Amino acid sequence: MKKLFLIFACLCIILQYSEACTSIIISGKVTPDGRPLMWKHRDTDEPYNHIVYVDEGGYRFLGLANSNNKQDDAIWTGSNETGFSIMNTASFNLKDDDIEEMDQEGALMRKALRTCKTISDFEHLLDTLPRPLRVEANFGVIDAFGGAAYYETNNERYYKKDVNDPVLAPDGYIIYTNFSFEGRKDEGLGYIRYESARKIFKEMEKEGFTPRNIFREASCSFYNSLLDIDLKNENESPNRHSGWFVEQDFIPRSESSASIVIQGVKPGMNAELTTIWTALGYPPTSAVLPLWVKMGTAQPALTSYDSVCGTAPLCLYASKLKEDVYSIHKGNGRKYLHWQLLWNNEKTGYMQKLASINDETFDVFTSKQAEWEKKRLGHINDKRTLPER
Repeated sequence: MKKLFLIFACLCIILQYSEACTSIIISGKVTPDGRPLMWKHRDTDEPYNHIVYVDEGGYRFLGLANSNNKQDDAIWTGSNETGFSIMNTASFNLKDDDIEEMDQEGALMRKALRTCKTISDFEHLLDTLPRPLRVEANFGVIDAFGGAAYYETNNERYYKKDVNDPVLAPDGYIIYTNFSFEGRKDEGLGYIRYESARKIFKEMEKEGFTPRNIFREASCSFYNSLLDIDLKNENESPNRHSGWFVEQDFIPRSESSASIVIQGVKPGMNAELTTIWTALGYPPTSAVLPLWVKMGTAQPALTSYDSVCGTAPLCLYASKLKEDVYSIHKGNGRKYLHWQLLWNNEKTGYMQKLASINDETFDVFTSKQAEWEKKRLGHINDKRTLPER
């Protein structure tokens, strides 16, 4: 019996780690252009995901979906035509009951994207859904009217954390990993990643909170707050030795399958400008592409499901490069990353090459952004929403 219990405990730990994520919501009050930002760095045991455009009645939306099961309706982050956007991180210290049938976070987010345009709508959804909700998560939400909040949610109740509250978020943002502040103290996961993210975003204040900086400094960060080392620092680089390093408690990990920054809009700005910056697959070996719900079914082929690839081509390409980085399969080898392939003194590492490609993408967007905001996709004089359907 003791042996079975230990096996069960180990399996629980493995499952918990496989669904871990890192996230932040940044109020438009502290971004250079006044637009809120919402970042989810997804860690999961589902290595392949793609972007879907959904028009099934209600609001149309783009969402991140698993590729392994086409019948799976779950959405793991997304944005709809009204500028309402949602994401989640799993919590492991908020559940207070013995209900076993859980994991309905993806289904809840799909329903929210179809039916909500404000954070008040989302609160109404949480209030009226039948209990138990079958979730244990920190849901992050922004809308086109300045709303920005997290909701620590379990089967029966939720706790709202308003990102615009200067007492709760004096720096204008809130970070979540895999524990809830209202949950059981010192339980849950992601405490080291949380502290790492706190330092990363505190330092980012100097440069400004932008999608470009988030992808470069957070999605591709190899800083460990407990060890207080940064692999990109030449003095602490594994390249001074074998070029290999144990992967433990970094934000990007072998189970990282996507990183998404949703750039919302200021109040009064057309929600069509809401931009879903998307890196599919292992973020350090992926490229970033901007997506808009307005494009409908004409989304880039690189981010859409491809039957030959069995996922989005971008996710597949990034995953193949990741296999080079995590190339040891025997014993505990999967926990070792070949850092020299990602980052080296010759600047030929995967991250270094892709960084220049991503910079080009952001430069093109930046050069067009002001023009787009002034033209048809600009301010809408407080019409507030797209026409309801």
